Amino acid sequence: MVFLQAEMSWNVLISPDQLSPEGLLLRKSIIVRLLEDITNRKASKDHGYYIAVNQLKDISEGKVRELTGDVLFPVTFTCITQKPMKGEILVGCVEKILKHGVFLKSGPIENIFLSYKMMSDYKFIGGDNPMFMKDHSKLEKGTMVRFKVMGFRWMEADRQFQLLVSLAGDFLGPL
Repeated sequence: MVFLQAEMSWNVLISPDQLSPEGLLLRKSIIVRLLEDITNRKASKDHGYYIAVNQLKDISEGKVRELTGDVLFPVTFTCITQKPMKGEILVGCVEKILKHGVFLKSGPIENIFLSYKMMSDYKFIGGDNPMFMKDHSKLEKGTMVRFKVMGFRWMEADRQFQLLVSLAGDFLGPL
């Protein structure tokens, strides 16, 4: 999994009831609000999934919004992100099994699809506990799987990536 460090700028909005003349409490309010904003945003097309804020580099002077009294602080910080890359080898857990393939989850990435066409020699077995089997190897719910990313796309509405993956290659498959 590729982790990146990105320097980012963000506008943090602080309500009047959170303002304090003491610098440390104001700084704490800005940091808490920044972390909440990052958590709610989850990911971006350019940076990938936000994992952690590393360092708060600068808090610029706040600007008061006339109608609400809120104060907008421009903030610069570094952030650890995780972005999927084509050809990357990842490990994930089987979440759901369908006749046409398997849905996996790996870290913050929840939409990973492994088509039955990308699992050579695996056969679907339905029933109460559906699975794909090949010789003595099986893919069922909860199985950890090593796979290769074949492609991905950004879904703006969901604020997440969708991945298409394969088991074709050496040392790929159930662990």
